[in-house]
Amino acid sequence: MKNWKRFTAPALVAALLLVPAAVIQLHSQAGNEAPTGFSTPTLSDNPGSQSVSNGLPEPAGDTFANDQAVFEEAEGVDKGLGPIYNARSCADCHQNPVTGGGSQVSEFRVGHLDGNGNFVSPTLTINNGQSSIPNRSLANDRAVCPEAQERVPMSENIRTFRMSLSVLGDGFVEAIDDSTLQNIADQQPALSRGKIHGEVIQVPIGEAPGLTRIGRFGWKDQHGSLLSFSADAYLNEQGISSRLNPVDTTTVCKTNTDPEDHPDDLGMDDIDHFTTFIRGTMAPPVDATLLATRDAQAGQQIFAQVGCAVCHVASITTAPTGTVINGGTFTIPDALGGKVIHPYSDFLLHNIATGDGIVQNGPADTANKLRTTPLWGLRTRDRLMHDGLSGSREQAILRHKGEAAVTRQKYVTLTPQQQSQLLTFLNSL
Repeated sequence: MKNWKRFTAPALVAALLLVPAAVIQLHSQAGNEAPTGFSTPTLSDNPGSQSVSNGLPEPAGDTFANDQAVFEEAEGVDKGLGPIYNARSCADCHQNPVTGGGSQVSEFRVGHLDGNGNFVSPTLTINNGQSSIPNRSLANDRAVCPEAQERVPMSENIRTFRMSLSVLGDGFVEAIDDSTLQNIADQQPALSRGKIHGEVIQVPIGEAPGLTRIGRFGWKDQHGSLLSFSADAYLNEQGISSRLNPVDTTTVCKTNTDPEDHPDDLGMDDIDHFTTFIRGTMAPPVDATLLATRDAQAGQQIFAQVGCAVCHVASITTAPTGTVINGGTFTIPDALGGKVIHPYSDFLLHNIATGDGIVQNGPADTANKLRTTPLWGLRTRDRLMHDGLSGSREQAILRHKGEAAVTRQKYVTLTPQQQSQLLTFLNSL
C-alpha cells in the first residue's frame, strides 16, 4: 500500500485491514475530501494576512484574516479581562504549530464526591473568604488582583489537568450529523465483542435556548456547537462575558459592565469572529512522505487490526450542504458539507481507566469518561492524554485500559517491529 488514497473500494480496504469497512473507512469519493493544511501562521505584523481558509463564506465585510486577528488579540483589564482567567487570548492556548493548533497549556479542574459517591462541583472562596464562586470545577490560574485569586481547599480531593487541544478542522466536526455519531456508538459493541460502547450525551445549544445537540467539543463533550464553545471559553478561560454568558464569574476587582463582548462595526461580537475563524480552518494534514513509507503503511493496517480504529475512527463524512444544525441557527455551507475527514476519533465518551472524575453536562456515569482524542495532527503534540502526563506515544497506548484493555493487550503482544511500525504510522498523523 504505497498510498491509501489509491484504494477506493470499501470491500478491498476492509479485506486488506481485516476489519469491517464501517470501522476504518480509508476510501473516499474524489473531490469530497476536506481540505487540509497548517495554513494559519502566527504573525506579529498583519496577523492572518498569510492565512488561507477552507473556503467558508465570510459575513459581509469580514475576512478570514480579520477573524484570525481577533482570535489572536490579547485582552487587558481595560477590555474586560478577568477578574479570574487562564489566558489573554484564544491563541495563547491554541497555537502550535499555527494559530488554532494545540499547546502545552493546561487548565486545572477540581471537585469532590458527596456521601453517595456523586461528583460535586465545589464552591471556591476568594478574597480571604469574603466572596465565593459556586458550582465551579475550573480553578483559574490567574487573576487581575490578589483578592480574586482562586485557591483550592483540601476538601477538593479530585484534581486533574486538561491539555488544550487543537481547534483546526473543528468546523467539519461541527458539521457531522448527530445520527452519524449515534450510528458509530451503536456499531461499537458488535465490533468489539461488547467491550466498547461510546456514550453520546445531549448538551444545551447556547444560541438556541431550550434545544440540545450531541456533544462533541471539549474533553467531556460538553459542547455541541462552536459558538457555545467559543462563548464558554471566553468567559471561563479569559473572564470575558458575552451575550451567551452575560455575567462574569465574580465581581471582585471587576473593571467593566457585563456583558463585555460587544458588536464591532460589522455587527459581530468577538465570539462570532472566534467561531467563524474555527469554522474556516482546514483540517490538520498528514505527513504524506512518512505515511507513504512501507513501515507507516504496515502500521496503518496494524492500527486497525488491533482495534484502535473502533474508537479512533479514520473516516467520517459530514452532513450534506444545506443541512440546518445547532437548533436552526447555522446552515452547513458547501465548504463544510459532504466532506470526508480523517479525524481518527469517534468524538464519543469512553472509560479507558484514565478518567478525571469530573462531570460536565453529562450524567453521573461520565465522571470517568473522556472524549476520544482526535489523532489528526498528533505529530505536533508531545504531552499526550487528557492530563499531558504521557510523554511518548507508547506511554499513551499503555495507559489505555477499561474499554480499551483488549486493544492494549493486542499491542503488547505485537513484535517489536510491529510496534515500531504502528508508532511510525501514528507519527505520520
